[in-house]
Amino acid sequence: MEQVLTKPVTYHTNSTILFELLSSQPDAIWLDSCQPHSQQGRYDIISACPDHIVETCGKFSTITCENNSYASSRDPFDIANDLLEPLKKYKMPTKIRTPFVAGIIGYFGYDLGRAYFEIDNSTKMESALPDMRIGRYLWGLVVDHLEKSAYLNFHPQCSDSLQDTILKIFERFELTNRHRQGSFALKNSFQPQTPKIEYLEKIIKIQQYIAAGDCYQVNLAQHFSASYNGNIFSAYLALREKMPSPYAAFWSWEKSKGVMSLSPERFLQVRNGYAETKPIKGTISRSSDNKQDQQNAKLLLSSEKDLAENLMIVDLLRNDLSKNAETGSVLVPKLFALESFPNVHHLVSTVTAKLKSGVSPSKLLRDCFPGGSITGAPKQRAMQVIEELEPVKRNVYCGSIGYINADATMDTNIAIRTVLADGQTLHCWGGGGITADSDPTTEYEESLSKIITLLKTIENL
Repeated sequence: MEQVLTKPVTYHTNSTILFELLSSQPDAIWLDSCQPHSQQGRYDIISACPDHIVETCGKFSTITCENNSYASSRDPFDIANDLLEPLKKYKMPTKIRTPFVAGIIGYFGYDLGRAYFEIDNSTKMESALPDMRIGRYLWGLVVDHLEKSAYLNFHPQCSDSLQDTILKIFERFELTNRHRQGSFALKNSFQPQTPKIEYLEKIIKIQQYIAAGDCYQVNLAQHFSASYNGNIFSAYLALREKMPSPYAAFWSWEKSKGVMSLSPERFLQVRNGYAETKPIKGTISRSSDNKQDQQNAKLLLSSEKDLAENLMIVDLLRNDLSKNAETGSVLVPKLFALESFPNVHHLVSTVTAKLKSGVSPSKLLRDCFPGGSITGAPKQRAMQVIEELEPVKRNVYCGSIGYINADATMDTNIAIRTVLADGQTLHCWGGGGITADSDPTTEYEESLSKIITLLKTIENL
């Protein structure tokens, strides 16, 4: 069994410096803890130059390796798992712990879920980004903000030429010679696709479905778009400072396509045969007045509507995890915990399970997909209502961004607070869970409060 090559690099509290070194390399990607602005994340994972790229659109995937491409109609999660198989046998140097050596990094868009549920596929596409886009990366830069260390990890299958390219970049590394990003500006402010009155009517329609017994809760989102010029990385740097989040991500490709995610929500983590999910349900705005801010937090913690909404999703996720869990192992160690972010307070619960022997992370991800916190309950009927009421496909939004390492560990987010760049247009969404007790106007305002900082930060650049 061949050993992973590891090389320590200089640790920095802000990994922007490190990503900028690699940002000109093909398919450079950054899974970002938003340190030092966020106090909740631990690791940053940065990589570039994947040896495979998989893009899924509808029923077909295109797999590109070097200069060759071929199409496949296989399940995209199976394709991801197949890419991991040849990488499983490797040995880490003693005493080095790392979440990523080599494996899959990328996104699994919400619309992949159509294949697993009876969901129509006629909704308009505003963004033409693939439903899934993942790369197989044979090396990774891992920054550990707890241990204050940073390592380059090269899998034994990583080519000597790529290793040399990456190592030379870091050998030349000097802070005074940082790669500066270009300018960024919007051509117009973000515009909602759905007028307020229509959004309120959609909420009432959902409540009619709930009263009829169709469902218990539906996550309804509204879409915003704006035209822009320039480099979206400049926009991302502003966003990570204004709304730091532990499960953030940045990825751009082909000059005019990219994803900027400032997600506060973990979807699925797998470690040592155990799975964890941390659904967010229940949100209230922060206040600049400390007394009022504390009062807002207390209101959220005592809100019967928000607690009930959170509990419904916890039950849904317990059921999703149980499909691949050992009997009796699904637990809820934290229920209705308060987590605070720059613009909002959230109610966050934690659900864990011990996985059955032989269950791969990609199978777990598929069987839980898409995340229940952004569909509603029961999942299939909620998704059908979303399909009926939302005018455009969600694409990456409400899907999942993250990594699956070759050693069967995984960490992924729920892709909320996420902006897509497609051509010269930015797309983003804001939404929330609708229940029988929801006040339509309050829900509309909550859907805006979640992303108003994001919209205004970009508009003010």
